[in-house]
Amino acid sequence: MSNKPVFTSADASFGASGIVSTNKVLKNTYMLLGMTLAFSAATAGVAMAMNLSHTVALVLMLVGFGLLFVVNRMADSAKGLPAIFAFTGVMGASLGPTLNFYLSLPGGPSLVMQALGGTAIVFFGLSAYALTTRKDFSYMGGFLMVGLIVALVAGIANIFLGIPALSLTISAAIVMVMSGLILFDTSRIIHGGETNYIRATVSLYLNIYNLFLHLLHLLTALTGGDD
Repeated sequence: MSNKPVFTSADASFGASGIVSTNKVLKNTYMLLGMTLAFSAATAGVAMAMNLSHTVALVLMLVGFGLLFVVNRMADSAKGLPAIFAFTGVMGASLGPTLNFYLSLPGGPSLVMQALGGTAIVFFGLSAYALTTRKDFSYMGGFLMVGLIVALVAGIANIFLGIPALSLTISAAIVMVMSGLILFDTSRIIHGGETNYIRATVSLYLNIYNLFLHLLHLLTALTGGDD
């Protein structure tokens, strides 16, 4: 008697429906991600034109963290869409003062464009790798979480220590962690670990947001513009 597994039409149907469902989540995620990034860019532009202070930016960021919890609670309902646009709009506006600062530096516009280009290359490159190889990167979750916590604690400590070398090390670590999270989060969507496209969009948005900020900091420091 053969010990080979028997695959029925029901199994094939289930597999096909799973692939269709995953592809739908991916499509909706990337579509929403594109719209929220564009909206963030628009609100960042408005904040720059209004010349908002860094204090206002800090308040906006705190509001953004509050909205993050709102988005997660409403992600399974129709209210999730306006919530995510509110969240990404506020986070984009909080970037305004930071971008104005970097743009005011010698060669600032070039540095910002390099950071944008570098962020796009990293995101599209890693996303394409995860999508084409379809490897499961779930094993990276624990390592990435520990790295994120260490970087966060070190960042808080450096607020009081003010060590430039430590600041650069933290930014480099966050760039690496965010790159890993792009692989991790994309893999979760592909393998059904994340089936809600709003939550998936938030995860990828935050990866891109932090990657851009810390890549900009690194590029500025390496070119001597952040003295």
